[in-house]
Amino acid sequence: MKNTFGSSVSVTIFGESHGHMIGTVLDGMAPGVSVDEEFIAAQMLLRKASGSISTARHEADAVKIVSGVFNGKTTGTPITFIIENQDHKSRDYGELAYKIRPGHADYTASVKYHGYQDFRGGGHFSGRITAGITAAGAVAISALKAKNIMIGTHILSCAGVYDRSFSESPECEIEELGKKTFAVLDDNIQSDMIAKIEAARSCGDSVGGRLETAVTGVPAGVGEPWFDTLESMLSHIIFSIPAVKGVEFGGGFGLADMTGSQANDPFRSKNGKICTETNRCGGILGGISDGMPIIIRTAVKPTPSIYKEQKTVSLNSLKNTTLIINGRHDPAIIHRARVVLDSAVALCLCDQLALRFGTDWLKS
Repeated sequence: MKNTFGSSVSVTIFGESHGHMIGTVLDGMAPGVSVDEEFIAAQMLLRKASGSISTARHEADAVKIVSGVFNGKTTGTPITFIIENQDHKSRDYGELAYKIRPGHADYTASVKYHGYQDFRGGGHFSGRITAGITAAGAVAISALKAKNIMIGTHILSCAGVYDRSFSESPECEIEELGKKTFAVLDDNIQSDMIAKIEAARSCGDSVGGRLETAVTGVPAGVGEPWFDTLESMLSHIIFSIPAVKGVEFGGGFGLADMTGSQANDPFRSKNGKICTETNRCGGILGGISDGMPIIIRTAVKPTPSIYKEQKTVSLNSLKNTTLIINGRHDPAIIHRARVVLDSAVALCLCDQLALRFGTDWLKS
């Protein structure tokens, strides 16, 4: 299984949704990077389930750092984060040993691993694994922030309710998002989004949406042409997040409907620095950062675990059947996924920056 991402700064995930614990190993991080355990806890809190718009599974998500940190600083050796699973109810998944859930990886995992996979709660394919990514990502976010690189994500749309997009200079917006448990730029639409999620829950269904991420402060020149472009590496780790089904940068698919004169970003010189008047390319040209804000939009599908009866197949008999999923599930994950996206982007950027400037560049 390919559970490691990154070349210079890498992250390895391990564990299953209903196993004893999950976690990550962050390797290659420069020595001397500050590790703020209060910030890690705050980031974990942004991912936690809460209220009627999330699952009733409430894990403590207490992060234990068992290696790689000494006196509040990274040592340069592998950092291991462990998170215990304490609130799992495996009995809810007894019937699902053979009945494959639509929208989940049950069937494909069974084919790949010949039925030996841990199917409880999605096992290694569960969104639960993103808790470890969030813990490791908190260290990466802190390292980038010390270099004046800021990352923020908001819910651009959910169930047909739309937030406004980032402004051309999103630094202040990113800072404000870090204070919000429900990440929208326009606070007036929060109640409408929550109402849509609660409505889906009340009828046993779920909803998805789109996230928009802005990254500021990345210097020009980061990324490799062709097969390791900055876009392809960011897409690689973003598509690893469960439920992500689409990624676009800048104008994205909208550029296909423009002319060249409309799509191009004019270059200008401002205060001795080259920049662009617009940012339809999303801060990346030729697979390399151009110094403008990196803008990413991510499509998150509706949570596949719903309480409506669905058609499926029994693996042991190969007969058509139906199932009703029991247990505790999210009517939407998009509000919890935003901190996971921030974390994944931060881990990728730490790797790309270390490849460009050397690992010690990330030192505080």
